[in-house]
Amino acid sequence: MPAPAAVPAPTPVPVLHTAAELRALPRRGRRAVVMTMGALHEGHAALVRAAREKAGPEGQVVVTVFVNPLQFGAGEDLDRYPRTLDADVVVAAGSGADAVFAPSAEEVYPGGEPEVRIGAGPMGERLEGASRPGHFDGMLTVVAKLLHLTAPDLALYGEKDAQQLALITRMVRDLNFPVEIEGVPTVREPDGLALSSRNRYLSDAERTTALALSRALFAGRDAVAAGGAGPREVRRAAEAVLAQAGRARPPLVLDYLALVDPAHFTEVPAEPGAYEGEAVLAVAARVGTTRLIDNVRLRLGRPGGVR
Repeated sequence: MPAPAAVPAPTPVPVLHTAAELRALPRRGRRAVVMTMGALHEGHAALVRAAREKAGPEGQVVVTVFVNPLQFGAGEDLDRYPRTLDADVVVAAGSGADAVFAPSAEEVYPGGEPEVRIGAGPMGERLEGASRPGHFDGMLTVVAKLLHLTAPDLALYGEKDAQQLALITRMVRDLNFPVEIEGVPTVREPDGLALSSRNRYLSDAERTTALALSRALFAGRDAVAAGGAGPREVRRAAEAVLAQAGRARPPLVLDYLALVDPAHFTEVPAEPGAYEGEAVLAVAARVGTTRLIDNVRLRLGRPGGVR
């Protein structure tokens, strides 16, 4: 007798590909959404777990998986960005998701690239926006569309993408989206490297160099925690680590290091006492062909002000 055909393993949660399927998903309790571009790792899993906790056992967690072409500029890694939907569904389900929404580009942009887009404004032109022109317009446009499609009560985003989180928060406030936005702390690997889908591009030697990003941020953080460090000292502590990494093999090529206020992402003044309150120490750099970002949050003007 011929061997029986292999029976595929059941999908852990429903995977929806169209807006119609998403609308037909029975809704219960409070809905929380986690938006991703796939290639899910422990950082995404932490977001889903936080969403599960916020939604509660009677609520619903929807994870979106969509590689948004509007966020990629010329020469960026759209074509090689990892697509691992089957594995993503397993991670999402194991972290507490109730459904995965994985639309095609044609489903999200049925008329092709949209002529009407969300403009990120002045904040979107700083730091990441200056390095990647148009990136934040594309990001906000797809976030707005996915918020409309998923209609959540709560949406969670990682603090590793601090400027993205600030812009989404501002968009929701300025345009009266009926949704609560919450940030979730950055998840790091044991050696300090912030989890990112792009980490898989790094060779062993490149990864060693890339650790300078978190070391530089921690140096700035430690200067504040030790007491007495103002913005100038925080920057200098981080710059020293990055300068050394710039002489490594392979070298770290710095894009920016900035100490900014978290509301507008404008530079904190260097003069002692000129700024007090929460600040974001942010860095972006290339190692080989891979561009990485990271940040830590500080509280300036008070002893031990780190979180």
